[in-house]
Amino acid sequence: MSAAAAHNPNMPEPSPRVRAALPWLIIVAGIAAYLNSLSCPFLFDDTLWVLRNPAIRHLWPLWEVLRVDAARPVVMLSLALNYALAGEHVVSYHLVNLAIHLLSALILFGLIRRTLLTSTLRARYGRSASWLALAVALLWVVHPLLTQSVTYIIQRAELLAGVFLLTTLYCVVRGAETPHARVWYAAAVLSCCAGMASKAVMVIAPLIVGLYDRVFLAGSWRSAWRQRRFLYLGLFGSWVWLALLLASAPTMPEPTAGFALKDVAWFDYAVTQPGVILHYLRLALWPSPLVFDYDWPIARTLPAIVLPGLVVAGLWGVAIWTWRRRPPPAFLWLWVLLILVPTSSVISVTDLAAEHRMYLPLIGVVALVVFGGHALLTCAWRTPPRARWGIGCIMVSGVAIVFAVGTARRNQDYRSALVMWSDVVRKRPANARAHANLGFALAQSGQHDAAMAHYIEALRLKPTDAETHNNVGASLVQIGKLDDAIAHYREAIRLAPRYAEAYNNLGVALLRQGRAPEAANQFARALALKPRTAGVHYNLGNALATQGRGNEAIAQYADALRLEPRLPDAHNNWGNVLMLEGHVEEAQAHYAQALALDPTHTGARRNLERLRRRAIPEG
Repeated sequence: MSAAAAHNPNMPEPSPRVRAALPWLIIVAGIAAYLNSLSCPFLFDDTLWVLRNPAIRHLWPLWEVLRVDAARPVVMLSLALNYALAGEHVVSYHLVNLAIHLLSALILFGLIRRTLLTSTLRARYGRSASWLALAVALLWVVHPLLTQSVTYIIQRAELLAGVFLLTTLYCVVRGAETPHARVWYAAAVLSCCAGMASKAVMVIAPLIVGLYDRVFLAGSWRSAWRQRRFLYLGLFGSWVWLALLLASAPTMPEPTAGFALKDVAWFDYAVTQPGVILHYLRLALWPSPLVFDYDWPIARTLPAIVLPGLVVAGLWGVAIWTWRRRPPPAFLWLWVLLILVPTSSVISVTDLAAEHRMYLPLIGVVALVVFGGHALLTCAWRTPPRARWGIGCIMVSGVAIVFAVGTARRNQDYRSALVMWSDVVRKRPANARAHANLGFALAQSGQHDAAMAHYIEALRLKPTDAETHNNVGASLVQIGKLDDAIAHYREAIRLAPRYAEAYNNLGVALLRQGRAPEAANQFARALALKPRTAGVHYNLGNALATQGRGNEAIAQYADALRLEPRLPDAHNNWGNVLMLEGHVEEAQAHYAQALALDPTHTGARRNLERLRRRAIPEG
């Protein structure tokens, strides 16, 4: 649009009252799109980090909360605060995720609007700044590609990194506009550090700020450094903070959904990522089909490596070429490509492809489409400005409605693990992990025959998967085939010698066969690998009690309850040991505690009745 057109008096401009209402449209749209996600249960790694994470169940000492994932302490603190406020009520966790997402959208709206009002772009976009900012933020907040980031609770790490990066950039813009620059720049550095403590993808933030400053604020690298030297010293200094966080991070626990990338060479990862990036970009434009777990194969053939590689190299070339001529659109291209670098380059991360990695890059794609559409409406169609504005509103509203409906429909796949993994198997039938996890979900619902069919398919596709062997063993235990279950547990341990859960499950199977000393040995091995696991302490207590080692069993029950206070079985079996040793009153207290935790606990209820008759308690 020419400067003259931009100042055309017929060009619609929102009144202050309308402008104040625009953020509410973003909020309402986001709530409408994600309202049906609030009741979705904890799924997959949510269980590991929330339901089975004793560290978040207290806020003090704070170090105990933060060290459970020292690379992402802000995420752990947010989960601990969530637990302090609402316990295990899943709605509260979804509400926090949605609130962070909506906050990011509002910051994005303000950031784009202020960017379009800078001296670089005011002549071209000044009259349309609020509307264009609304279009980008609205389409982004309801885009179906973001459902994994928002609805999957543990992806709060992605949400927090996103909100802190946008906040960092927003504070820099506000600092450039006001005489109180130091306050805003200090806030930018603090936000950047908080983002680094949320997810390592934030490593790119100082570079993004520098590019933005060069294009929209300072006009040159030299000027940016001269005007904001201390800001950049703080931003680049946050890399030291990130390095310290990563260096202090403990070994990550096993994920419950079976996500793990092992023994993938950096070269294999790197040559596969161009195809993944192109897939991300296609989903940004046409978000279907969405897949929770791609189990993306390594690119092996020449066409799978060369063709996507040439296209992605071309995208970088276009961005660099455009940078020399029209830096603003080049910045949007570089926004997309640079933010994907930490996860889509040569560094092997949790999986080859994951939709949540597009949370921030999607902003650049949406902005390019919106501004491209605005340019077409302005230059190609010879219609009055108000008519162009009306056509644009209809187009944006239509796409936003389609996206919101798509997001709401996608949220329905998060209703249960069974629904989600059925969806993944339907879309990716060669995905061994999907079959394994669908088998696990079926087993959890008691459908062991159906579960075994998917386990068999998973092992056919990937016979060396230790977790699948472990889950097969669990199903075989449920149907009473203990010898077969033990064989699968031993195979899981052979494939993954540090697989604590397999040792624990093997111990359970051995204990059911009456082989208590062998079972205790397996539980001890599990605890050596994961000492802070309440269930294993409980199982070891049972194995010791079976051998008549009462005092040792009580010590294990006490450890289990210290880690997980809500274990009625531990109180009940502790009471059994005390009864056998003649400590009647203490046993009665533990039976009562078991019933207080679970009023339907039949074992504790019967033991209290037997206690009155001084009978031997049952397990």
